[in-house]
Amino acid sequence: MARYTGPMTRKSRRLKVDLVGGDQAFERRPYPPGQHGRIRIKETEYLLQMQEKQKARFAYGVLEKQFRRYYEEANRRQGKTGDNLLQILEARLDNVVYRAGLARTRRMARQLVNHGHFLVNGQKVDIPSYRVSQYDVIDVKPKSINTDPFIIAKELLGDRPVPAWLQVVPSNLRILVHQLPERAQIDTQVTEQLIVELYSK
Repeated sequence: MARYTGPMTRKSRRLKVDLVGGDQAFERRPYPPGQHGRIRIKETEYLLQMQEKQKARFAYGVLEKQFRRYYEEANRRQGKTGDNLLQILEARLDNVVYRAGLARTRRMARQLVNHGHFLVNGQKVDIPSYRVSQYDVIDVKPKSINTDPFIIAKELLGDRPVPAWLQVVPSNLRILVHQLPERAQIDTQVTEQLIVELYSK
């Protein structure tokens, strides 16, 4: 699956939210990029809706076509469409690896999954968009546990809080999925109702 591989700081500055987490360049220049970045833009309702969609897309590393499919699935489910959409995005394997603290960013988590470092319920999975389920067990492959990314992850474990719906076993970096997250457990800075309004037109 293709993905956006350009500079994330530009996207963060354009959307006025730190999409990376701890992006010092974003903190240093909190205005849109480009020579016209400081010009005031009229904020229409459509612009705000588009910005919220772009925030979600770039935060989770999803292209437009795939994001649309996620929205349609969320709309078919029972409950609030916006909450369902964020739950689907949070259940991606690359996001779970990131949330568990085994990668500094979602991009790094995606690369680790792509390179086949993880087992889900004992089976090798190298698809970042793979959807985890309640009670899934995610392990680092035995051959990978002593490689640099996971040695560093073990040392830094605990620096970033792990959400309550996940549990990490520090000794072998095993991730336990206790449940899929509810909206209150998702800290992504997205107003999902604006996304629903955009796609409902």
